[in-house]
Amino acid sequence: MVKNSFFSVISQEEEKKEETKGSVEFQIVNFTNQIRRLTSHLELHKKDYLSQRGLKKILGKRQRLLAYLSKKNGIRYKELIDRLDIREPKSR
Repeated sequence: MVKNSFFSVISQEEEKKEETKGSVEFQIVNFTNQIRRLTSHLELHKKDYLSQRGLKKILGKRQRLLAYLSKKNGIRYKELIDRLDIREPKSR
């Protein structure tokens, strides 16, 4: 499963912390997995409004965590964005 493989990557990076499930990166990865699952569910069930509401709530939480991470540590933010392929690269 994607969650377990990424958890092992994060645990290798953060050996000093005992609990990596509370880390910002792990929470963002977890929310991203939930978003992808709900998105595929909503493609089949377009009128599932409760799932749409849940998806919007999860998107907001992930957005706030990403904003926090970008302010706190920009390098970890960029690595996470690249690894999860979340954002489009800015064209200049």
